[in-house]
Amino acid sequence: MAGFELVATLTLVSAATALPTLDDFEARLAANPSATAVLETWCRAHFNPDARVRATVISTSSNSPTSRIRKELSIGADDRLGYRRVSLHCNGRELSLAYNWYVPGRLTAEMNRLLAETDQPFGRVAAPLNYTRERLKGQRGSADYCPASTILTHRALLRLSDGRPLAMVVECYSGAILEP
Repeated sequence: MAGFELVATLTLVSAATALPTLDDFEARLAANPSATAVLETWCRAHFNPDARVRATVISTSSNSPTSRIRKELSIGADDRLGYRRVSLHCNGRELSLAYNWYVPGRLTAEMNRLLAETDQPFGRVAAPLNYTRERLKGQRGSADYCPASTILTHRALLRLSDGRPLAMVVECYSGAILEP
């Protein structure tokens, strides 16, 4: 009987200290409309329970967005398009690099101000809109705009509850999401 208790204890300890996996992370992304929320939950669970994801804005001007992006966002060539390229980090780790083309006219004035003036990630700012996430592409490794060191690339369309596209994102996840 004592041997059984020891085995049970070792099993519990092993499960509690298991390293995060890319499969676990991808499953969370698939189940949640907000990559920001997933990153924040992941960071708190694996790195620091008090951590908060921050966006360091790298650029707010896109090299002329493609007609494909405008079509996916259901906007014309003359419609205003917002853009942010950010590094999302938590607890001193760069977790992802994100490219985000969005339709400012589908956000509130306050949301547009927050995106322009703060380090708040798009997902947190736009969360009150209860958008959904449609994954268009996902692959292990680098693709699209991502650096060669990317371990996971996702391309997704965020939609408002009425079905209108809100944003197109390309997310480049770094190996830091798996580091203990």
